[in-house]
Amino acid sequence: MIRLKRVYEPATPADGIRFLVERLWPRGVKKSSLRRDAWVKEVALSASLRRRFGHDPGKWDESRRRYFAELEKQTDTWQSILKEAQNSTFTLVYSSHDTEHNNAVALKEYLEAKMRKDAHQ
Repeated sequence: MIRLKRVYEPATPADGIRFLVERLWPRGVKKSSLRRDAWVKEVALSASLRRRFGHDPGKWDESRRRYFAELEKQTDTWQSILKEAQNSTFTLVYSSHDTEHNNAVALKEYLEAKMRKDAHQ
C-alpha cells in the first residue's frame, strides 16, 4: 500500500517506510526533525518540468504526462523504491501545499500502475 503525507504532518508507525520525494529540501523543516528512510531526489520532477508546471492546476494533466515520460527513462530510481518497500506499506512524503496536484500524487499513481502490471505478469 502506498500512502501520501505532507512533510509538515507528524510521522506515525502506520507510514511504514518513508520516502521523501522532493528534489529540494522542504522549507522550514530541519533535516534532523523529518523522519525519513530515504530522500529520493532523483524521482522528483525535473527542474525544467517543475518550472513549467509552476503549481498551476490547469497544467496538471500535461505535467503529469511529461513526468510519467521522465519516470520511464529513469527506471532505477522508482524500481529501487518498489524493491525496498516490496510487500509493505510505504509513504511518499512531499512538501506541496496542493494535495491533489503534485509529484507525489502522480508518482503514487505511476507506481500503483507498475505494481498492478507486475502482479498480472
